[in-house]
Amino acid sequence: MSTSSSIAPPIAMLAELTHRCPLSCPYCSNPLELQAKDSELGTDAWADVFGQAADLGVLQLHLSGGEPAARPDLVDLTRAAAQAGLYTNLITSAIGLTPRRLDALEAAGLDHIQLSLQGVTAAMADHIGGYRGGYDRKMSIAAEIKARGIPLTLNAVMHRQNLDDLPRTIDMAVELGARRLEIACVQFHGWATLNRGALLPTREQTDATKQIVAKAQTRLRGVLAIDFVPPDYYSDYPKACMGGWGSAGLNILPDGTVLPCHAAESLKHLSFDKVTDRPLREIWYDSAAFNAYRGVDWLPDPCQSCARRDVDFGGCRCQALAIAGDAGATDPVCRKAPGRDRVDALLQAALEAGDSADLVYRVSAPTGTRPA
Repeated sequence: MSTSSSIAPPIAMLAELTHRCPLSCPYCSNPLELQAKDSELGTDAWADVFGQAADLGVLQLHLSGGEPAARPDLVDLTRAAAQAGLYTNLITSAIGLTPRRLDALEAAGLDHIQLSLQGVTAAMADHIGGYRGGYDRKMSIAAEIKARGIPLTLNAVMHRQNLDDLPRTIDMAVELGARRLEIACVQFHGWATLNRGALLPTREQTDATKQIVAKAQTRLRGVLAIDFVPPDYYSDYPKACMGGWGSAGLNILPDGTVLPCHAAESLKHLSFDKVTDRPLREIWYDSAAFNAYRGVDWLPDPCQSCARRDVDFGGCRCQALAIAGDAGATDPVCRKAPGRDRVDALLQAALEAGDSADLVYRVSAPTGTRPA
């Protein structure tokens, strides 16, 4: 077991306040089994968690969901986080926000908003989000955010059906006054795996995107910071999930379950503690789950002898389990991985399905909406 003296404290924490969400996105990254409203931590419990996080060393708090605006106590939670000394970032679809609520959130100490973008037209955005009128409501709130000068990041989830709209997406980020644009291609975990065929971009789209992003990063330097997350399946090497398992951040589910990454609950061989049962500090430093894949000593070959060992830490444990069948294996997107052929097979099948594949929408209980 690792000791606290060899482990750095986490920098960021994602608080999934609720799994309730008005959208029905086919790329939803939340667990297949969503947690119900009656399992959610209350206001006081979350406030205590925020205090523990600050004491542990967390600097940035991301208030997420589902849709965090579904929580009627969102302003109180924001205030509690700010009073704990945390930098607060609200990750939202904007559904559930109003000008009056924005005023209250700003007064409570909200530092930043990350707004999701499903498309640059009402037709595309409402089609992907499965919510009629969602785009117009989002644009109305985006204008309110800009008028208030609240720092804004635009998170554009990109895929086969909207990637050709990337130039307009970049222009829209500038028009909305965003300081950062995240061009995040769909990663296939959880619900999104049901929609590989409909969502996986072509290689031509991916190559064109890299060129568009590179030019935009140069053109908009000093105006808009642009981050690009390419599709894993076209990569030669895996990403360092969360900067390395249990190294930089943690996630807390609505019921208080603490995870090393967003999808870690899929690793059924691990047992994850709840912050209501054990202090957050103990969970971070001493829990078996957080120490399971920390560092590099556990890595198999070819990772152990690879020059990239301390760069990507073997990649994503959840992807290794989902595709290679072993959470301790090399992430199969790596070109050196024994399981790379499985990724190639999934890639080929998705591309063959292509435009003929239907979207499988996620309708989240109890407040999901039917697709538009």
